[in-house]
Amino acid sequence: MKKFKSTISKASLFAAAFVSILSITSCSNNTDAEDSKEVAEERNEEKFTNAKEEDAEFLVSAAEINLEEIQLGQLAQKNSKMPKVIELGKMMEVEHTKALKDLQMLATKKQITIPTTLTNDGKDAYDKLKDKFGFDFDKKYSDKMVEGHKDAIEKFEKASIYAKDTDIQSLATTMLPSLRSHLKHSIACQQMCAKIKSKS
Repeated sequence: MKKFKSTISKASLFAAAFVSILSITSCSNNTDAEDSKEVAEERNEEKFTNAKEEDAEFLVSAAEINLEEIQLGQLAQKNSKMPKVIELGKMMEVEHTKALKDLQMLATKKQITIPTTLTNDGKDAYDKLKDKFGFDFDKKYSDKMVEGHKDAIEKFEKASIYAKDTDIQSLATTMLPSLRSHLKHSIACQQMCAKIKSKS
């Protein structure tokens, strides 16, 4: 009887340990699946209120933009065949990498949490382009760059005026000329694609 009870006890302990391992694995997977933007925003909500939270939201969005532009810029250098689009992709990678570093330094100084990996929206944008090549890629990438930089400029213009933190306001103001230059180059690539399509 004692041997039988001991066997049951060992089996129960093993089962409990197995369930515990499954639970830990499940939690880990859920964390991996979380949107990096949402995680950052939740942490900032816990720390800040009102005006400072709005400034934090801007830095989160700015980080999201930079991370996406870097990844898509790298993709453009691989999937494009058009020299101007490849050049645009390189510009996006280099300049948004520098902008992200400046942003990370400011976020650390202000104790604001920002995404460090591509957000869910960024992943969606990447997935829509990763299997496209040549002209099909060039057109869709150029369109995405025009749309994305118009949206970015709007957000940075608002922050340059309405951000309560003067350092964050200054960062937004400093970045605007580069973003406008990126938009200009993106429109030029978009127009080139339109000309090629009209000839075909």
